[in-house]
Amino acid sequence: MDTTTGTGITTTRTTIPMAERVPDALVLLAWLSPGYPVGAYAYSHGLEWAVEAGDVRDEASLRDWLADVLEHGAGRSDAILAAHAHDAASVGDAEALVAVNDLALALSPSRELHLETSQQGRSFLDATRAAWDVPRLAELGSHLDGPVAYPVAVGAAAGAHGLDRGTVLAAYLAAFLQNLVSASLRLAPVGQTAGTRVVAALMPRAASLARAIQGIPLDEAGTATVRLDLGSFRHETQYTRIFRS
Repeated sequence: MDTTTGTGITTTRTTIPMAERVPDALVLLAWLSPGYPVGAYAYSHGLEWAVEAGDVRDEASLRDWLADVLEHGAGRSDAILAAHAHDAASVGDAEALVAVNDLALALSPSRELHLETSQQGRSFLDATRAAWDVPRLAELGSHLDGPVAYPVAVGAAAGAHGLDRGTVLAAYLAAFLQNLVSASLRLAPVGQTAGTRVVAALMPRAASLARAIQGIPLDEAGTATVRLDLGSFRHETQYTRIFRS
């Protein structure tokens, strides 16, 4: 409850938690939109090297590459991490949240992919605390004063606000796909219409994955996309590049 005094008049305004005023879907549209200040546009998650190597060269190969990243790579792994971060934040368990974050950072297979997740995670948590803070998030955030993995930051903020976990995971995976398709448009292996078809084709897989990973133990987080991981090392010395990963 906030009290404001001015010109002899005192008014009292009750502060309603954000998640009680705005539907979960609208909150997530804001948090995961391209306009949220996390710098997602600067990262391609290895896609730039995949284009350079010829692994991604048209609509079909982009769709297949993204499907693998979604179901066997960072998509699935990040969703598991976000789910457990959500669970820890929902009950205010800072120790469990820190453990999830430590694991998430340790799972980064290369310097660039570590930067991708930690820079976005730190930026997301700072921006959300600045604009959408609630007491539980403030308390948990005090325990995450160093690098923060992006899925952990999103999961923690959503759990602290009481957002539905299934909705959060589906939205996170959808945003993950859309950001990579956006990167592919700048790398020019596909056009906008083809990119839109790729997003439409993979959304059912994202929704299915969001349902499937709920209840999966934390120790199943991890990736099996070895070529992408090796490509992220090679991207560090790639001659021409426009992305940071």
